[in-house]
Amino acid sequence: MTRAVTPADLTITPRDRRFGRGMRQERWWMGGDPVATAFYNALSATFPKGEAFFVESVRAFRDGADPKLAAEIKAFTTQEVMHSREHVQFNKRALEAGYDLSPLEERVEWRLSITRSKPPIVSLAATMCLEHFTAILANQLLRNPRHLDKADPESAALWRWHAIEEIEHKGVAYDTWLHATRGISRRRRWKIKAKVMLFVTRNFIVDRSRGTLELLRQDGITGARAWARMLWFAWINPGMLRKVFGAWLAFFLPRFHPWNHDDRALIGRAESDYAAALMPEASPA
Repeated sequence: MTRAVTPADLTITPRDRRFGRGMRQERWWMGGDPVATAFYNALSATFPKGEAFFVESVRAFRDGADPKLAAEIKAFTTQEVMHSREHVQFNKRALEAGYDLSPLEERVEWRLSITRSKPPIVSLAATMCLEHFTAILANQLLRNPRHLDKADPESAALWRWHAIEEIEHKGVAYDTWLHATRGISRRRRWKIKAKVMLFVTRNFIVDRSRGTLELLRQDGITGARAWARMLWFAWINPGMLRKVFGAWLAFFLPRFHPWNHDDRALIGRAESDYAAALMPEASPA
C-alpha cells in the first residue's frame, strides 16, 4: 500500500472569518473585468453544494481511521462548512449585483445527484480528485498575487482565506481514500483514481466553462467573442488553468500524494500579509 506522507507536524486550523457583511459588491468586482468576474463567480457558485458533498463523502469513511486522520477529518469538516457559509454570502452579493446563478447551481446539483446514485466510494474518489483540483488552484492563487491584484479588498481576502485552508487540508480526502481502499492492490487503486480524475477533469472544465459563458451572456457578451475572451483568460493570460497543468499531471505519477509537494510556506506568507494589512499604521514620532 502507498504510505501517506502527510506531514506529522501538520495542523489544520479552522479560521472562523466573515467577509463582506453589509457591503455592496460591484457587479464586476475583479477590477471592472467581466470575464475575470464571471470566472470566479462561476467557481464560487459550485462551492456551497460542492463542499457539503465533500464533507459527506469523507465522513462516510471515518470509521476505523487512526486518531490523526480522524482529527484531520473533523478539522476538514469545520473548514469546509465555513467555506460554504462564506460563499453563500459571496453568491448573495453576486445576486444583488444582478446575476442569476441558478443555472449554475442546478448544473452542480445534477452532477452531484449522478455521483450520489453510485456507491459511496465513488463519491469519495470524486472528492479526492476535486480536492486536488482546489488545492492546486489555491496554490496558484497564493503563489501569483496578480490573480487577485485587481479584486476589491474584501473579495480578495475571502479567496485568499479559502485558498489557505484548501492547501492546509489538501491531503485529508486522499488519506481517507487510502484508508478506505487499503484492501485493494496499488495497481487497481491507481486505475480507479486515474479514471475518476479524467472524468472529473472533463466535467470540471466543461461545467466551469458553461458557467462562465452563462454569466458573460447575462452581461451581453456572447458568441465567439465570449468564447475567445474566456479561453484567453483561463488558459493564456493570466492562464490559471494552464499554470496548474503540471500539478494536475503529477496526480498520475506512481506514489503520488498531495503532500509530496509541501507548500505550507505559501500559507505562512499569506497569513503574514493578512496580519500586516490589519495592523494599524504607526503614528508619527
